[in-house]
Amino acid sequence: MRYKQIVIVLILLLNPSCINIFSQKKAPSKKEVTLISNEAIKLMKEGIFEKSLVKSRLALTYAIALKDDNLIAATYNTIAANFDQLSEYDKAFFYYKKGLAHANKTNNDVLKNWINNNLGNIYCFDKKQYEKGIYYYKKSLQYSTKIHDSAQIVFTKLNITWAYFDIGRYNEGLPYLKYINKHHEKHRDESTIVALNMLNGMYYNYKNNPKKALFFFQNAIKLGNEGNEKSDLSYSHHEFSKFLLKNGDYENAYKNLALYNDLTIKLNNEEKLNKASVAGINLEIDEYKREIDKIGNDYKTKEYLLLQEQSRSRKIVIVIILTLLFFFFLFYIFSENSKLKQKNKIKDIESQVQQNIINASINGQELERKKIASFLHDNISALLSSAGLHLNAFTSKNPTNTEEIIKTKAILEEAHDQIRDLSHELMPTLLARFGLFYALEDLCEKNSNSVIQFNYSIVVPTKTRYNEDFEMKMYFIIMELLNNIIKHSRATQANLIIQENNKSLQIKIEDNGKGFDTDKFYILEGFGINQVKARINNLKGTIAIHSKIYSCTSVTIEVPITYQKKITTPVFPSQ
Repeated sequence: MRYKQIVIVLILLLNPSCINIFSQKKAPSKKEVTLISNEAIKLMKEGIFEKSLVKSRLALTYAIALKDDNLIAATYNTIAANFDQLSEYDKAFFYYKKGLAHANKTNNDVLKNWINNNLGNIYCFDKKQYEKGIYYYKKSLQYSTKIHDSAQIVFTKLNITWAYFDIGRYNEGLPYLKYINKHHEKHRDESTIVALNMLNGMYYNYKNNPKKALFFFQNAIKLGNEGNEKSDLSYSHHEFSKFLLKNGDYENAYKNLALYNDLTIKLNNEEKLNKASVAGINLEIDEYKREIDKIGNDYKTKEYLLLQEQSRSRKIVIVIILTLLFFFFLFYIFSENSKLKQKNKIKDIESQVQQNIINASINGQELERKKIASFLHDNISALLSSAGLHLNAFTSKNPTNTEEIIKTKAILEEAHDQIRDLSHELMPTLLARFGLFYALEDLCEKNSNSVIQFNYSIVVPTKTRYNEDFEMKMYFIIMELLNNIIKHSRATQANLIIQENNKSLQIKIEDNGKGFDTDKFYILEGFGINQVKARINNLKGTIAIHSKIYSCTSVTIEVPITYQKKITTPVFPSQ
């Protein structure tokens, strides 16, 4: 049963002088109104709801005239309790709310305690709004704690436990259940013993402890059959049927469910009888009920209009907030976008500057390489050759060759050879005279030996020539990659494949070596690949490196071709 108790305002002992109260013409005193209110409570407890409502109406009229919030709140609570007993929950809810509004203006914590508890019952068991119900239960618990009413604390905690268990939040309800189990015996109440056993059964069913759950469910049903709490008994049968179903006892689960249905039907019939008896009251009661309905409807209309106004205001506020958030978001996006663009612009400039520095460095290196090679070939090598010729001319005229002359000739020849080799390394003769493809073929042949074999494949005519700077840059890029294979790959086979497609030179270099991790910067830096990438970027080309540790490596390069400038021979008109 949902525990709904009516706050009985303390009655002073009836005095024989009060017999003729209502025959007096003057307005009744607070004491007299209290007597009427208590009589209404007594009639309600006896189940004579129609007469209780008449008395409550009279007491309310006088209490309003006296402007006594305590009496008004108590009378509203009695009216609400009558409607609660008649299952007119909307009307009960309305008058509990009215009663609480007046009770909050008083210091009557006992009254506040019970009205909050009754509102909790309406929310939990009738409206199924458990969060609100638990809120009012906890408010009730605050007042019962404040007035040190231990029995009421146990009573309210029982309601809170039931509410939490009803929505499956057993862990939140457990502390309250433990408190009730500990203190219930001291503040024993026969009206709650059935529910307490049922709640223990529900908890142990949740904890999958069928032995304890069975004990408490059976005890709840036994006590329910012995007592008058038929509502709690019906709930116990219902929860017991769930337990039995969960544990596979379908026959007994069905039996308990049937008992629950029978008890529920009986309780509903009793409610119908109560409503039927109220329907047959005299015209005065009908008028009273119509007035109550009118008040309720007026309240609902005002509440609806208020909610509509609140909803409209809320929507306006939400729209304003969303609009502000939207503009703030746009401003934030615009600001961040501007910052990002600025950062990207700075990065692009820095990247371009860096690229220009790299390009200038690479171009400078290649120009210096070319100058040094030319200088060595055209000057130093020529001077050494001239010195050798003069020395040979001298020795031919002076047949006697001293040891110094012989050593000098040997040194001159060695210096000449080293200068020539260095000149060719800086600027290969084949590259300058015959072009890129002859030079690369020669490079593959020179680097091949018993340890590693370089295979050269080309689908472009070997005599094809490009711009001199372009050929030189491509030659040294490929030479750097072939040197990496020799130094680091431990490969036995390497392939250099060249083809021309859509005015681009496509180069593929692959080996069967040990591979490397392309994600590690220090490896790329150590292998000189970053410098190779910079050179290719300088040529507006692309490079892709595919390699894994203990696997082969493949490098693919594609660079736009720079062709030789055609030299046009001027045509002079004939004389």
